Amino acid sequence: MRFPACSSLACIAVLVLGHQANAADILLPVTPSIDQVKTENGWTFEIVPYAWAAGLTGSVGQFGLPPVHVDLPFWEVFDHLDFAGMAVGEARYDRYSLIGDVIYVKLSGQKGTPRGVVANDVSVDSKTFTGFLGGSYYFLDTNSAQLGVMAGARVWSVDTRISFSGGVLDGVSRSDGETWVDATAGLRGSYSLTPQIYLTGWGVVGAGQADLDWDVAGGIGYRFNDKFEAVAGYRALGVDFQDGGFLFDVVMHGPILGLVARF
Repeated sequence: MRFPACSSLACIAVLVLGHQANAADILLPVTPSIDQVKTENGWTFEIVPYAWAAGLTGSVGQFGLPPVHVDLPFWEVFDHLDFAGMAVGEARYDRYSLIGDVIYVKLSGQKGTPRGVVANDVSVDSKTFTGFLGGSYYFLDTNSAQLGVMAGARVWSVDTRISFSGGVLDGVSRSDGETWVDATAGLRGSYSLTPQIYLTGWGVVGAGQADLDWDVAGGIGYRFNDKFEAVAGYRALGVDFQDGGFLFDVVMHGPILGLVARF
């Protein structure tokens, strides 16, 4: 009996957005200071729910099995998607900001075995959570442009369960998972083309328990009014983590779309 198909499905769940970012972090909406709506005490708050149609390439190894190379377009990921929730929040005061990004993805799938002796079917359930918390400081902050440094930590948690039905292994279930934390730092900024249209992006890189953790994004935003904006762009996120027989060396990339709500 072979498991490459099951391992491939498990790796889909590790980084999917329908996951992810800084890590997933997504394309954070960074609008020029002239557009910011401040509260009476000077704070600005933003909530950004978003969707990311990301494909996945790389290598994943779990359950002590040999690493499996994965090259999946985003439409194949959606075939196994049970639930995905993603959002970014930012609180800004003057040139300083606190940033949080959370991504949760649940995937599942089932596949029959070639001969049905060891088992008739193998099902895979995989859950992935990644969250980033950090801060930034804008050393350039004008009416038309912003540029700043940012740094923080990202936690990853990946859990996968394989269950067998029928055959010798009927009722047998096994789980494998890892949790790790990486520190990252980089730049973020924006440039206003018109009072309504702006360019935005960021790039960060780091490491920790992973050998490498990086994230780059760029896009264009449109300001409907002082309260709402839309941001569309492209993002690529990569991580290289290995601990014993657990390997997670992947790159996720694809278009991203978010709605900015400011209060």
